[in-house]
Amino acid sequence: MDIAALAIALVLLFAVLSVQSGLTRAERRVARLERKLDLLLGHLGVRQETPRREEIAGLLREGKKVQAIKVYREATGAGLVEAKEAVEELERQG
Repeated sequence: MDIAALAIALVLLFAVLSVQSGLTRAERRVARLERKLDLLLGHLGVRQETPRREEIAGLLREGKKVQAIKVYREATGAGLVEAKEAVEELERQG
């Protein structure tokens, strides 16, 4: 590994550590478990059904992305970033 690649790897490592340092131990454990569960479900080909999916899809077709994110958050209890990412994934899927 050359010096530039090592430097980039270290910067990324410090960025991850600084983000995680703001989380409690329990939050880090939950996040780790969620990542593992997502990997297992993906490996098994199991898709998690999105509550109110048709309503959200309809809002996206109407160009109401912000409203779609709001509905997703109400239906799932997800945070803003997670809801935005999920709605954008639904948007990409068409």
